[in-house]
Formats: sequence, structure tokens, C-alpha cells
Amino acid sequence: VPHKERALGLVDALEPLAERIGAVNTLVFADDGRILGRNTDAFGFLENLRRGAPGWNPAAGPAVVLGAGGAARAVCVALKDAGVAEIRLVNRTTGKAEALARGLHGAFAVFSWDQAARALEGATLLVNTTTLGMNGQPPLDLDLDALPATAVVNDIVYAPLETDLLARARARGNPVVDGLGMLLWQAVPGFEAWFGTRPEVTAELREFVLAG
Repeated sequence: VPHKERALGLVDALEPLAERIGAVNTLVFADDGRILGRNTDAFGFLENLRRGAPGWNPAAGPAVVLGAGGAARAVCVALKDAGVAEIRLVNRTTGKAEALARGLHGAFAVFSWDQAARALEGATLLVNTTTLGMNGQPPLDLDLDALPATAVVNDIVYAPLETDLLARARARGNPVVDGLGMLLWQAVPGFEAWFGTRPEVTAELREFVLAG
């Protein structure tokens, strides 16, 4: 993520979405020599979520986002653009979450980690954007009792593919979406910009990546 933010200073022009997110993950070299900065993380997140949980309705209720870093910002932009009316940010440092909310100018509510249970009440989507639960990182310590059993749970971590959060959510009957699809889908617009061909994200591609 720090590299994505530093890349902002290397480009000659930013696409509006990259400017809103405040990070660049794709550089496009134009015919006139300019370097254009794009961000495809929001697209990758939303495409993965919609395909992994086709029953999810962005207008159905609040979304809870764990974390307030660069990944959370991309996720929040995607959720806002999809039509989610209320986003609840849960972060250990509430000041960082409040700064993110101010920068995006939306209907945000900020909760500390100790207030997570209150944030989960009535939510229709829970997204983990932190590194907690990733291989080599501490586990994600979050009680899911207050989360409705119909809420979709998405962890953008993909190593391991089945995080503890997803395993616990699956065990209580929640629909779950892993993070590998976001990785694959965010690469699609960049590949198309570079090579002029839009690749397909298939089950075979997922298996190939997992096998590697």
C-alpha cells in the first residue's frame, strides 16, 4: 500500500477514481509520453463481491468495514459508488477512521474495536481490510455474535484463502467471499490497458493461481 500511495507523485495525470482513493496500482504509458495513474482495486473488490455473493443488495442495509488504511479507502469508495447508504468503520485508532470518513464525504459512522458488536448490529455486509488473519500476522479477534446470519462476510486477505474470520462466519451460516477474486479482478482493467485484450477470470485461473 505505501508504494501505491507514493506512485501518486510519479504520474503526470490521475484518473478520477485513483484521485478519490489516493493511491495508484496501475501505470499506463500514453502515446504522448505521459504517465497516467489508475486504481483498479475498487473495481476488483466490487466485482469479486458481486460474483461471490450474487444475492447481496447494496441498498439493503449498512456495511461494516474493518480497518482504515489504503485498502479500506478503496473498499469504501466502491461501496459508496455501488449505492451503500451507510458505512460503519471499525478501527483501533478512531482518529484514522474519522479522517478517512471526512475525506470521502459520505454517511459514515466510526466505531472503536471495543464497539465492534454495536457496529455489526443490522449489518448486511462485513469486510475485513486489515492484515489481521493473514499468514504471519495476529488473528482477527472479532466476536460475530451480533452480526445477522444473512450478512455477507468478505475478507480481502487471500493467504490463507480460508481465514479464521471466513471459517467462523461460514460455520454460523453467513455467506462468505474470499479475497482471491479481488486480486484477480483488479488485474483485469490493467491488463486490458496494457495489451488491448480483456482477460477472463475463470475457475481454471483461480485453480492455477492456488496451485502456484
